[in-house]
Amino acid sequence: MERIRRLRERFHDLGVNGMMIINPWNMIYMSGFTGSNGVILISETEAKLITDYRYFDQAREQAEDYEIVLHAGHTGHKGRIYEEVAVQVKEMKISKLGFEQDHLTYGLFSKNKDNLSAELVPTSKVVEKLRKIKSKDEIEKLRFAAEVADKAFEHILTIVRPGIRELDISDALTSVIKEHGCTNTAFPPTVASGYRGALPHGRASEKIIEKGDMITIDFGANYKGYWSDIARTIAVGEPTPELRKVHDVVLTSFRNCVANIKPGLTDQEVDALMRENIIQHGYNDYSGPGTGHGIGIEIGEDPYFSVLKDQVLEENMVITVEPGIYLKGLGGARVEDVLLVTKDGCESFNPSTKELLIL
Repeated sequence: MERIRRLRERFHDLGVNGMMIINPWNMIYMSGFTGSNGVILISETEAKLITDYRYFDQAREQAEDYEIVLHAGHTGHKGRIYEEVAVQVKEMKISKLGFEQDHLTYGLFSKNKDNLSAELVPTSKVVEKLRKIKSKDEIEKLRFAAEVADKAFEHILTIVRPGIRELDISDALTSVIKEHGCTNTAFPPTVASGYRGALPHGRASEKIIEKGDMITIDFGANYKGYWSDIARTIAVGEPTPELRKVHDVVLTSFRNCVANIKPGLTDQEVDALMRENIIQHGYNDYSGPGTGHGIGIEIGEDPYFSVLKDQVLEENMVITVEPGIYLKGLGGARVEDVLLVTKDGCESFNPSTKELLIL
């Protein structure tokens, strides 16, 4: 009920007396419901979740704070659910209904505009803003997911050697993550060795690990719906001097940024902290536009850090910082931790070494 209460507190400023939530991630956050067809309606006094026959019992189990409504069509056709939305909006006496303008298609907006008794009021990122500040329970889930990711990284240090495939490393990561009660099925690990290290999201391939390769590994574990996301770069044998320098620059940039993370910083200031050392060494054109992102029920969520946005860090946000440098045809390096923004700084959930390990 706490999340419903916090959403209702926004009604006055939004100029609404009801809210319709359709984004799947926002529905999970608000209710716990994970089905693929549903609409949440919240008024000043009621909270309803509308779904079809496939998910009715599931919704009753997952969304305990909601009245579950089986939509009249008894069908899995997603568009038909809005016929029941119109019925429920009228019954709930909602006259000004906020909707998620970033997620409702033009076609469904037009259909609702014609069928609803309420005025449709566009809103943007209302639930996403609630999601940015993590509760104690969310923080503990994120912390555990990060600890499991560290265990998986430490394990693969014992198996990496010339002659194995990138996919073998990916499989080993996945195995350890599952052994510790987590999953990673929605986030295929990045394992990019040698020249493939220039691919920021180079998913594991059949490529064979060779002596002298630097390997960028970026992956996460999911614990009870909450993600971790870490990146480390290791080497099999001695890498080239330039690649060693690239890793040194990335690691220094990471440390400089993390040392200054605190509430009140804008995302642009976070980006500038990360980028300062990279610019000084002439690698900014090879670094990409993003510095990091929030993390929670999505692997990447608000706040996103770049030169393009203007959001402010707050206590109990959980974020990542991930500087990287990518040199086409040569390779690259990236370092990333999950960080909790504290009252006067930040705490890393990933104490595993970030140094360039030569295996």
